[in-house]
Amino acid sequence: VDRISFSCLFPASWHFSLSSQVLPRLLIPSIRQLLFISLVVCLIGLLYLLLVAGKGHVTSFLTFTILNRHLARVTDIDATDTTNPNLNYGLVVDCGSSGSRVFVYCWPRHNGNPHELLDIRQMRDQNRKPVVMKIKPGISELAKTPEKASDYIYPLLSFAAQHIPKHKHQETPLYVLCTAGMRILPENQQEALLEDLRTDIPVHFNFLFSDSHVEVISGKQEGVYAWIGINFVLGRFDHVHNDGEAVVEVHVPGGDQQEMLLRKRTTGVLDMGGVSTQIAYEVPKTVSFASPQQEEIAKNLLAEFNLGCDVHRTEHVYRVYVSTFLGYGGNAARQRYEENLIRNTAARNRLLDQHIGETVESPLLDPCLPTDLQDEIGPPTQHLYLRGTGDFDQCRQILQPFLNRTNDTQTSLNGVYQPAIDYSNSQFYGFSEFYYCMEDVLRMGGDYNASKYAKAAKSYCATQWKILRERFESGLYASHADLHRLKYQCFKSAWMYEVLHTGFSFPTNYKNLKTALLVYDKEVQWTLGAILYRTRFLPLRDIQQESLKGAHSHWRHSFSFVNNHYLFLACFFIVLLSIILYLRRLRRIHRRTAQRCTPSSVPWLEEGLASLTNKL
Repeated sequence: VDRISFSCLFPASWHFSLSSQVLPRLLIPSIRQLLFISLVVCLIGLLYLLLVAGKGHVTSFLTFTILNRHLARVTDIDATDTTNPNLNYGLVVDCGSSGSRVFVYCWPRHNGNPHELLDIRQMRDQNRKPVVMKIKPGISELAKTPEKASDYIYPLLSFAAQHIPKHKHQETPLYVLCTAGMRILPENQQEALLEDLRTDIPVHFNFLFSDSHVEVISGKQEGVYAWIGINFVLGRFDHVHNDGEAVVEVHVPGGDQQEMLLRKRTTGVLDMGGVSTQIAYEVPKTVSFASPQQEEIAKNLLAEFNLGCDVHRTEHVYRVYVSTFLGYGGNAARQRYEENLIRNTAARNRLLDQHIGETVESPLLDPCLPTDLQDEIGPPTQHLYLRGTGDFDQCRQILQPFLNRTNDTQTSLNGVYQPAIDYSNSQFYGFSEFYYCMEDVLRMGGDYNASKYAKAAKSYCATQWKILRERFESGLYASHADLHRLKYQCFKSAWMYEVLHTGFSFPTNYKNLKTALLVYDKEVQWTLGAILYRTRFLPLRDIQQESLKGAHSHWRHSFSFVNNHYLFLACFFIVLLSIILYLRRLRRIHRRTAQRCTPSSVPWLEEGLASLTNKL
């Protein structure tokens, strides 16, 4: 053997050969060097995979998993698989002022990671519709017959029980939470209604239910639950954030003053109904107070809570400001405004001996009504005739005193304490009237722009009423907009603007307010936040089960993140070892060949050479 050939057909055809005299210079002196270089390359590859690729794989895996969970949560419209044994259920009954509704929620078994919350979703029936049922009137109507409370709520619970597998009933928590209608009742009437529910519900149903699961919640609690529900759907409690995602620096409530967290920025909530207006947002930094009195008031408006299952972990600790302003809703504000018009006009007429507003021929001019719209307000004994002038700016100025602002620092509507908002790093969602004012008539719901909104509202107010009626009859406005909306759109537009910018002190150049009716095409109820908060300790059971699996389970779980890299390394080492063994075999072959080719080992060659010499 005098030459060793090498050839390859893929990816391109090539061939070369080395003589046995050249091969030693390539192989024999470099075996140790080759082994050393290979070892160094292996170590570098291992460090790269563990420190860079492994970390990136784990991070991308967690981000992908959380993103999938979030997308599934907001786009899940499939029917709930009630045959899944790992699915858990929960019930919340919202006992409101006009009626009561039961919401059925479900969630898969917790994954055992204490950093993550339960993945709660609304249950859907076989027709893919949310499992919800409503009855009327409100439970507060039974104040004089509290013994009928359990009969009143029975249809709701029976409806829910039919959708939840029977063997799951005893582990399904049930919460009956009463709101505005019950709050106005005397305490003894409240307690009588609640006691009847506490006594009779366990008799007829086998749900996980205790005395503490039925109560009248405060407006503050309701606001906190609404804030939790919206931020949960938006994915703001998933603390694995991507580059470019808005984050905020948080002073952990109740912790060391130096303890800081960097986590996803949460969303504030603005909600204006017909009667009241509510604001709720996270206060990330420690607040200071101008006086002890202000600090005492703030305690009733700030809620500090931990959404996590472990009280010792601070990543899910939040400090949220919630305040509800009765009488500051759109309809209530208009009522206060009209009462003021009637009172002041009557006083001025008596003082000046005038009859303004007493007849259609001499109406009171109202800048908060569309141009030339005629309206009648007040009781028969104080009837007042109005005619709109459609002056948006003047309407705004007239409405400012109704906000009851004070000169005190850090206050909002009615002089109520309000912690500072970092307008440069915040986001808010506006619901109900904030959305209706922008969308129903002005058709600009979504991202709020103060200057564009004011311009559109000013144009609407100044438009003749007969033209607005023609547009309405032509279907140019939202399908659910009615004549009542058209009549009072000018007033409500001005009221919303003043509440936002004068009352809550939002700057007119604020760009992070989004008005909406739905979040990801779904109506987010405060009941979602309620069950998320009240079931926050349930994951402890799954976490304990995970920890009992021991080190082997931990190794297997960790291995799942980087098993592809370890597999690659194993293959790499096998290939490298094969190359080294092959080279060593070539070396041995070369040695044997060289020994056969020495003069002492080829006597027949010597004899041939001698005979050739003699002939010559």
